[in-house]
Amino acid sequence: MRVFRWLIGLAIIVAFMYGNFFIYSGDILFKLINVVLFCSLFVLFRVLFGPTAADRIVAVDILGILIIGMLALMGLFYNQSFFMDIGLIWALLSFVASLAFAKILEGRSLDD
Repeated sequence: MRVFRWLIGLAIIVAFMYGNFFIYSGDILFKLINVVLFCSLFVLFRVLFGPTAADRIVAVDILGILIIGMLALMGLFYNQSFFMDIGLIWALLSFVASLAFAKILEGRSLDD
């Protein structure tokens, strides 16, 4: 059953990539934004249905990285630099949140 689910997931990914890069005839930035949004769906699935708290924390961290990438792509598309500033702030807050989650998982309080 596990191999069957992996094969279905692989078929979905291959179909999306083929459709996104060979059938869709838009700008390359739109194609990259589509890839980031598609990846975020998988990460959101892991956040909601992760088997352990550590898996969920890692998924939230990866989601932060995907958001930073999306902000960078939007900054390139709209030719605005404030998207890069927002991405930098998001990265700093994501790092602090990851440290706080790690301390909570260890069972320590945040002021230790």
